[in-house]
Amino acid sequence: QVQLVESGGGLVQAGGSLRLACAASGRAVSTYAMGWFRQAPGKERDFVAHITRNGGTTYYADSVKGRFSLSRDNAKNTIYLQMNSLKPDDTAVYYCAATNRINGGDNVNSAGRYDYWGQGTQVTVSS
Repeated sequence: QVQLVESGGGLVQAGGSLRLACAASGRAVSTYAMGWFRQAPGKERDFVAHITRNGGTTYYADSVKGRFSLSRDNAKNTIYLQMNSLKPDDTAVYYCAATNRINGGDNVNSAGRYDYWGQGTQVTVSS
C-alpha cells in the first residue's frame, strides 16, 4: 500500500505559477499510474491530470490543457504538477491519487478508478 503526501500549495496572484509535489512512501510510485484531482468548495472532485506508469503519456482536463504540466521522478518517488498562468477558477484543494486499475488512457478522469489518495493541498488564486 502506498501513502501519498501533497505539498506546494499556497496563495498566488492570477497569472502566477505553483508547482505541486506528491511524495509517495510505502511502495514505489513507479508501480502506479498517477492522477491529480481538485475540489472547490461546494463542488465535486474534478479530474485535472493523469500520467502513465512509465511517464510516457499524460492526459489533461480541457480547463488546464496548455497551462499545467504533469511529470514524475521515479528516483525521488515523487510526481509534480507544474501550474502556470493560474486563474481564480483554479482555486481548490488539489489531491494526488494512485491506481493500478487504469491502463493507458481509459477512465483517467474517473475518481473511482483510483485507490489511494493524499490529504490534499490548498491552492488559492487571487484576482
